[in-house]
Amino acid sequence: MFPQLDFAASAERQKISFAAFGLKQPPATFNVFSVGPTVSYSLDPFGRNRRLVEERQAQADVERYQLTAAYLAVTGNAVTDAIGIAAINAQIAAVNDVVTDDQNLLTLVQRSVAAGGATDLDVESARSQLAADRTLLPPLQQRLSVARHVLTVLVAEAPGSWTAPDFTLDSLTLPADVPVSLPSALVHQRPDILAAEAELHAASAAVGVATAQLYPDITLTAGVEQIGLAPHTLLTAGDNIWNFGGGVTAPLFHGGALRAQKRAAEDNFNSTRATYQQVVLQSFAQVADSLDALVHDTRLLAEQRAALESSRRSLDLTRRAYQGGDVALLQVLDASRLYQRARLGYAQAEAQRYADTAQLFLAMGGGWWERADATQAGTEPNPPVAH
Repeated sequence: MFPQLDFAASAERQKISFAAFGLKQPPATFNVFSVGPTVSYSLDPFGRNRRLVEERQAQADVERYQLTAAYLAVTGNAVTDAIGIAAINAQIAAVNDVVTDDQNLLTLVQRSVAAGGATDLDVESARSQLAADRTLLPPLQQRLSVARHVLTVLVAEAPGSWTAPDFTLDSLTLPADVPVSLPSALVHQRPDILAAEAELHAASAAVGVATAQLYPDITLTAGVEQIGLAPHTLLTAGDNIWNFGGGVTAPLFHGGALRAQKRAAEDNFNSTRATYQQVVLQSFAQVADSLDALVHDTRLLAEQRAALESSRRSLDLTRRAYQGGDVALLQVLDASRLYQRARLGYAQAEAQRYADTAQLFLAMGGGWWERADATQAGTEPNPPVAH
């Protein structure tokens, strides 16, 4: 975009043969010293340099948005893994409660045997249920260890030097108002859309560069030098040499290479445009999936809560009836299994709602609530950041 100014200095020893010029003098050997600046400037009448700079700037934007997308992905994975840790902790707590209930039930059955109200078969059935429920803990504890190690890697630490916090679902907080619909303009702030848009910009500029190569290139040059046969003769008026001129380079015949390069640039632009459209459509689909998931999560959580309360009441009533001798132990075990499944189902549904909320944040490119406020206020939103 600007003139190029250079400074050069040289020292040479030369031998010249005068016979090459038809002279009968013997060859002469001498030193030549030169020093001085040169300047050149491309007029760029057809915009080749300007479009080239535009292409480079767009490529820099692509890298910047890809960096933002990578940071958003890392933070999103960390949040998702933290929610996973909280979900596993909730399931472990639910299993521990079930195991405690099984132990209480076994004690109750043993007392009934001592009072003559139950048999040894009932004791073995209760003990078998206790052992079966205990087997649920080791797999959950293994999953918890793996999730903690994943989070350790995400924060760039070694498992032996850093321990992930013990997240719980109770310690997590959802946004006060999670929307069921969002302005489509907010999706434009996703870093992958911005990167695809910048790539499209770069491809468009590349078409301009390829087109400008079909036309002449005009360059202006100028130079000032001091040339002498000895260093002490430099910087004197008699050794000044200068030049000024202009040059035109026009393509005449390249075997169709330049036009082929232009067609390639245009085809690349069309391909990049199709990729951009695909990224936009996939982004809208991801946002729609996240919004629908939140609606379904709300319904599922309500149903799981109702199932949990119902199974808890059923288990309490069945145990009381067993103590009174009105029902068999098998009914107590069945009620206990239903309560166990309801506890685990509720924990999983609650964790799924947190995970889908985090996915909505990621689908919107992070910080969608800030841009929503800015859009409603008519101000320019902040750049996309991960929260």
